[in-house]
Amino acid sequence: MTENVAALDCGSNSTRLLIADGENRPLRREMRITRLSQGVDSSGCLVPEALQRSYDVLAEYRKYMDELGVARGLLVATSAVRDASNGEQFLARAHEITGVRARILSGVEEATLSYAGATSGLDADERPTMIVDIGGGSTELAMVLEGTMFSFSMQLGCVRVTERALGSGVVNEQSARAAQAMIAAELDRAWDEVPEFASVVGKVRLVGLAGTVATLAQLDLGLATYDRDAVHHRPISRATVLKWRDRLARETPDVRLTHPGMVVGREDVLAAGLFVLDAVMARLGVNELLSSENDILDGITQSLLAF
Repeated sequence: MTENVAALDCGSNSTRLLIADGENRPLRREMRITRLSQGVDSSGCLVPEALQRSYDVLAEYRKYMDELGVARGLLVATSAVRDASNGEQFLARAHEITGVRARILSGVEEATLSYAGATSGLDADERPTMIVDIGGGSTELAMVLEGTMFSFSMQLGCVRVTERALGSGVVNEQSARAAQAMIAAELDRAWDEVPEFASVVGKVRLVGLAGTVATLAQLDLGLATYDRDAVHHRPISRATVLKWRDRLARETPDVRLTHPGMVVGREDVLAAGLFVLDAVMARLGVNELLSSENDILDGITQSLLAF
């Protein structure tokens, strides 16, 4: 009998679960919008209502783990918990609820696991592959060149850019400029810290993962109901990114929710995520990316099963 394992990701905007069997075949995937990062930028700590939303979802996930006989797993926390003064307290409670190890990932660890998950099952390509993982509080860039991993975690995410610069409603010219300046500064920092990124400009295969890219793919397809097979490995042009970025920027969150494919809980932050995505594509000189529904969760289950 093969061992089932679980990966849990407590991100800035969503809390997610993947249960896989001993061959790393997915048995159950779940995602809930919990907005754990609510107010972290301004207060420096995880606020009680965000903590409770996350604890409730983790208790639900433990029930699914019990149903599938999961005894071993790993819960990871990323940007919101890294930045919060009470992050360790959150991890301790998350461990109590789920019964699995809980730890904060560094930006490098996050990028490495995301890369492993997102590139599994990809067709071979003569170009180097880079992933862009736009989360709520951070955005990871990672690639492998000649067997060496190069990665950088930018202090950019759909929630962070929304709260600091863009705002959650109709975007005006001033807030758009503020968001673009914030994003450009972080991209400059990434290029300064990892000069290898400059070496692949115009000749890289870009793979996008996480909620911003997945929701964009659903919007572009007009999918009222999530269809993983339709979204996974779907090519998305930069023109499509710009079309939806500018369209959503002109709308209020309630209007955005009327579009088939919009995920409840992303309507106020998706525009910010698309500002980040467009800037990354422009900096890399690429006109298309490939969406991937495989991500850090797949990388975590892969690592659990390797030992």
